[in-house]
Amino acid sequence: MFKRIKEFYNRYLAWINAYWLVTIAFLIVTLTVGDSSLYKRYTYDEKIRSLEKEIEHYQQEIEVNGKKLNDLHTDKEGLERFAREEYFMKRANEDVFIIEED
Repeated sequence: MFKRIKEFYNRYLAWINAYWLVTIAFLIVTLTVGDSSLYKRYTYDEKIRSLEKEIEHYQQEIEVNGKKLNDLHTDKEGLERFAREEYFMKRANEDVFIIEED
């Protein structure tokens, strides 16, 4: 068994210094095994980017909804329009027609 390893080393790896061989093996193990592997780092970075986009989206949505809420609190006509559009409310002497688009 040791003879085969020695033959393999003499045939293919003899030109590589033992220190370089150990360094290369260490780097391969470090970069491919465990939680700090390159693949896991890439997937974690992708997850972070997608979560940051989601946070930005919801912050914009919060801004828009805050403005709408402020408008509803201050504008009576806007409140009435909102109630008519969203909840199909009507006055006593009106008829409401709902038109659905395909």
